[in-house]
Amino acid sequence: MGHKKAGYVPALGWDFLTPLYDPLVRLTTREMSFKSRLLDEAGIDKAARILDVGCGTGTLLLLVRRRSKSLLAIGLDGDMNVLGIARSKAHRYVEEIALVQAFCFDIPFADGAFDRVLSSLMLHHLTRSEKVETLKEIFRVLRPGGELHVADWGRPHNLLMRALAFSVRLGDSFARTADNMKGLLPALFRDAGFEEVSETAQLATLFGTLSLYKARKPLSAAAQRHAGSSSTHSLTGV
Repeated sequence: MGHKKAGYVPALGWDFLTPLYDPLVRLTTREMSFKSRLLDEAGIDKAARILDVGCGTGTLLLLVRRRSKSLLAIGLDGDMNVLGIARSKAHRYVEEIALVQAFCFDIPFADGAFDRVLSSLMLHHLTRSEKVETLKEIFRVLRPGGELHVADWGRPHNLLMRALAFSVRLGDSFARTADNMKGLLPALFRDAGFEEVSETAQLATLFGTLSLYKARKPLSAAAQRHAGSSSTHSLTGV
């Protein structure tokens, strides 16, 4: 799929800025610190099946692979330009990563296919309706008891962070970033069906407050039965 959906917002707002994404994020967001902490909180074991939604240039996915080469880790993004950068980085670092071009609100994997879904600096690009659909899809592809771990812009925790967040809001639109800035992501997670939702950290960056979140898909009796049956399904089946 080589086209982009109408209204799609590239990583830095415009396609011509995409090559600058990695150095900008590295210099302004304490990238290695928050991504390492995100993976620590995800508690990934060697048998885990991981989906990185909105994987961008593949930095988080490469960190996952460096922790364990024996697990299944797939990156999904709608932007073929950033996926091209991710492939180049994987080749440069001699790492094998699986990348799929698809939109986050229409994830092409089976129900219960993954143990963990990760998302880093992606949700703030989406409209409210796209966030809702994306979270429904993430909930669907997680196994019962599986976890969602998110790093994204959160509600500014002081006046300085509020001022610094203005550039993010200007670049991605005030409407798209409103849920983040109002601290509404946890409520959206709960509305999608997640439980044990929490904001685990607030990190000060040059673009405002970056928050880490985690949430779990319930493991009900019905969910356990579904987990047992879905374990025999193909990963890409329907």
